[in-house]
Amino acid sequence: MSETRDTVILGSGCSGLTAAIYTARAGLKPLVLEGHEPGGQLSITTLVENFPGWPDGIQGPELIDNMKKQAARFGAEFKLGHLHAVDLNVHPIKLETSVGEIRTRTLIIASGASARWLGLPSEQALIGHGVSSCATCDGFFFRDKSIAVVGGGDSAMEEALFLTRFASKVTLLHRRDAFRASKIMLDRAIAHPNIELRTNCVVDEVLGVEEKSVKGLALRDTKTGEKSTLPVEGLFLGIGHEPNAKMFSGQLDLDDDGYIKTRDNVFTTFHGQVVNGVFACGDVQDRRYRQAITAAGTGCMAALEVEKYLEEHGH
Repeated sequence: MSETRDTVILGSGCSGLTAAIYTARAGLKPLVLEGHEPGGQLSITTLVENFPGWPDGIQGPELIDNMKKQAARFGAEFKLGHLHAVDLNVHPIKLETSVGEIRTRTLIIASGASARWLGLPSEQALIGHGVSSCATCDGFFFRDKSIAVVGGGDSAMEEALFLTRFASKVTLLHRRDAFRASKIMLDRAIAHPNIELRTNCVVDEVLGVEEKSVKGLALRDTKTGEKSTLPVEGLFLGIGHEPNAKMFSGQLDLDDDGYIKTRDNVFTTFHGQVVNGVFACGDVQDRRYRQAITAAGTGCMAALEVEKYLEEHGH
């Protein structure tokens, strides 16, 4: 891979694969570096019911596989690998990766954001079977059920409030004795009749691994050590996401939580100035929506901008 590529795409989730489809159809022969989590968050999602064109829904891994096949059909190349280091100050851009050095005229950063999890083996075993990190994605499946949300900030409050549209009861669990959410969000949660707030408690285990369905939570009081069981049918993590953008610190503008700042949807900046040839799309720059369809949309935008950039620069 010593030749200079027209474009390299970092990430193989919805945004990266959409960018791959568009750039491949444009004859740019994109190289997709699939990253640490090939397929992104959809690869660990079960039924996706809100992606247009699938009236009966589609399994997350199947949707990703279809998109990958579509991109490959038009000439996209895929490599199982991840980024070690990057130099955006040289042109062509220099990438040090697990599959060797790569040079590229343009770069599409679609490395996504990873949900923060509790790290429990039982939690990981039940992701997609009652454990979720996305209320807007999966809330519909919990109609008239009792569920729990873990977290203490605005994200947790938003998740809990949204889930009251479906669940019969939402228990909000926080490990500390005070919530760090903004007053307005906390007041809304407190005022809601279907939300119960519990502080000073942590989840020790998610029950139901053998049944492959959440049956309850084993809780522990952080002050007294007292243990209890909370009967719920779902667990949502509201402890935030970690954008996969640390590699670009000092070369691109990041916000306080590490998301890549973009101008006009996908243009990256450094000290407020546009960085030529470098575009970001999907959850690595979207802290607000984080949906498959919005990720795909910005992947399309990034690809079209790459086309335009290369044409303007005589490639």
